[in-house]
Amino acid sequence: LELVESGGGLVQPGESLRLSCTLSGFPLEIYNIGWFRHVPGKEHEAVGCINKSGSTSVYLPSIEGRFTLSRDNAKNTVYLQMNNLKPEDTTTYYCAADLAGCSASQWDFGSWGQGTRVTVSS
Repeated sequence: LELVESGGGLVQPGESLRLSCTLSGFPLEIYNIGWFRHVPGKEHEAVGCINKSGSTSVYLPSIEGRFTLSRDNAKNTVYLQMNNLKPEDTTTYYCAADLAGCSASQWDFGSWGQGTRVTVSS
């Protein structure tokens, strides 16, 4: 299983980005996909998760109403739509896959992508 994130970049505060997480090697439909972001000196911060049925969970109050998760099994791709971005959203974002279910713990996910960098700055 391989996961590849894309869509990161440099944007100004208030702008939007859509991150993609594309799986190869196995069908997306059997996986629950979590999005995490890097926090220096700490464990990865759980952003949200979308399960095999398409139900989503958001784990950070700071992103509630701004970030949404979706999946397209036909394209083997999961999306993280990020609106009204803020400078504090600047970091590297990772997607991760697990067969069992969604979780806010990075340790429950066995397969990870390489990350995509998001920078929000004026």
